[in-house]
Amino acid sequence: MGVIAQYVFNGLMLGMIYAMVAVGFSLFFGVLDVINFSHGDVLVVGAFAGLAASIGVLALGVDSLWLQLLAALAGSICATALLGAIVAKFLVLPLRKADPMNTLLVTLMLGTVLREAVRLFYPDGSNPKRFPALLPTWSTNFGGFNLRIDSVILLLFGLLSIVGVHLLITRTRLGRAIRAVAQDSETARLMGINFEAVVLLTFAIGSGLAALAGIMNGLYYNEINFNVGLMLGVIGFAAAILGGLGSLYGAVLGGFIFAGLQVFGSVALPALVPGIASAYKDVFAFAVVIALMAWKPTGLIAERSSERV
Repeated sequence: MGVIAQYVFNGLMLGMIYAMVAVGFSLFFGVLDVINFSHGDVLVVGAFAGLAASIGVLALGVDSLWLQLLAALAGSICATALLGAIVAKFLVLPLRKADPMNTLLVTLMLGTVLREAVRLFYPDGSNPKRFPALLPTWSTNFGGFNLRIDSVILLLFGLLSIVGVHLLITRTRLGRAIRAVAQDSETARLMGINFEAVVLLTFAIGSGLAALAGIMNGLYYNEINFNVGLMLGVIGFAAAILGGLGSLYGAVLGGFIFAGLQVFGSVALPALVPGIASAYKDVFAFAVVIALMAWKPTGLIAERSSERV
């Protein structure tokens, strides 16, 4: 039971990271009907910005781990929120009336630019960078289950982040404006909503959430890499599609389902098929997602839509 509990907990941690990335994809699509394929690489920018901020604070003589963590979070969120707003302003909005493939291609190329920029301009960016352990590291054992306090903190932090975005969307004036633009942008404009401002803020929020996922990933694995956003972006997009693109709840559900499939694959594949390593867990997870999408193309939680007459 302890070993099973360990796998479940690991799946929850992965699912939380995937869900945070998937929520960003759903926000972008829900408001502007665009797929931002640079989202995973924005996560990388956030992770490296957070690392640089924590190192900078330490260089100033601040030894407090909590202050270093606060600096990492603030630097990461500010950098990616600004980056997300710039992307929306100068790349996404100008292409709003063009073929959707144009936006997809532009954001895909932008992701490559961001990834290579981190690799080239961050000191020794080609190699994995050690992310400092900024959280308490003590743990306790329950049979075969090792419970790390830093993992618990990260899990709760991710949950609070997603709940915070949910409350922002459902309980605030900005959230009402975002939902109005997502439902009918033309009517929202006629009602006095600043369409461009809402889009920029939405991209800033989604990008900031990706930064938090990048920091969580770095703290959990104690390492970041310039190309980690490539896989996290693909998984986050797959999770958003699986749950129902445009649905916040679907994105969260898809993230945890994908993580569950990975964990199950890492355990079941070596046991069921001798000679197949657990490294094929991603292949197994994507294969199951393909089957689920063939069964339910709209996603598990289809976005509610209305037709104007």
